[in-house]
Amino acid sequence: MTTGTTPSSPPAAALGRVLVVGTGLMGTSVALALSESGVAVHLADRDPAAVALAVDLGAGRAEEPPADPDLVVLAVPPRALADALAGLQRLYPSSSFTDIASVKARPQTEVETLGLDLTRFVGGHPLAGRERSGAGAARADLFEGRPWVLTPHPSTAPATLQRASDLVRRCRADLVLMSPQRHDEAVALVSHAPQVLASLMAARLEQADPELVGLAGQGVRDVTRVAASDPALWTEILTANAPRLLGVLDSVADDLAALRAVLAGAAPDDAAAAVTDLLRRGNAGRARLPGKHGSTPATYAIVPVVVPDRPGELGRIFAAAGDAGVNVEDVSIEHSPGQPVGLLELAVRPEAAPVLAEALRRRGWAVHP
Repeated sequence: MTTGTTPSSPPAAALGRVLVVGTGLMGTSVALALSESGVAVHLADRDPAAVALAVDLGAGRAEEPPADPDLVVLAVPPRALADALAGLQRLYPSSSFTDIASVKARPQTEVETLGLDLTRFVGGHPLAGRERSGAGAARADLFEGRPWVLTPHPSTAPATLQRASDLVRRCRADLVLMSPQRHDEAVALVSHAPQVLASLMAARLEQADPELVGLAGQGVRDVTRVAASDPALWTEILTANAPRLLGVLDSVADDLAALRAVLAGAAPDDAAAAVTDLLRRGNAGRARLPGKHGSTPATYAIVPVVVPDRPGELGRIFAAAGDAGVNVEDVSIEHSPGQPVGLLELAVRPEAAPVLAEALRRRGWAVHP
């Protein structure tokens, strides 16, 4: 299977009616995006309250499709996928099917073992999410500009792949084709191991002296952000992808052991050299992360702005940036507890930095070099 982002999606299939099974964060976000694009979306979930909330949010309707839907999207846990697919393929004999589970190899094997109709199924996984869970956290733009992997089997029918590709297009994501095995190798590196490492670091804070934790700044918040994720969801994901995850964790453990040994026993100059080497390798790895829509990473200029801690201040700053014709590419906020101000760092294209700085100064904000 060829790996990589496709230059363009297959011709859009007619998605007139879609059934989304599972109305948590991901399923409801898919349904919201499809509804916005004009697709008739039907919703199903074992939890009636979850469906009711998704309906109230405008994600679709809580009723059985009047006929076989063009596509059924299974937003269910990996362990439930094969059995759910078996029942739904019997119920909708002419529908195409895809899923959005974050592990692909094991569910694909289970689907094959059950002898299900592989012509009508293609695995899928949008690489997007939030630390919050449930329909209430869903967003129609959750997948915009994010990679969405499809893992077609050799038996997958062209019409099935077309319909799943149209789903990706309507959710404004970037289509990528991979084998299930290659997908799982990728997410072990860029998603699953980072989740483990964030949780390990955050666990150090659980019993730490409150006085020490009180000094936490943006650095530790950035490192531990995904540690706020749902433990039940991530337990299944991490155990389902254990063989690929182990390889990444082993390499991290080797680096940690080597660094610890140097710090514990080496001369100061040797220890400093080892630390410098690790930090430089980190710089090099960080620089390889893709930019927006998978593009080459861009170098941004940072415009630091002192922001008073009062309602609406951030909105006014972003409005001022818009009035100046400047697109803010990224943002971070440093705000120490008890302080009346915070430091807002706006990442913009280098040529836009002086324009934004001058526009903000004219409106009264303190902008630093």
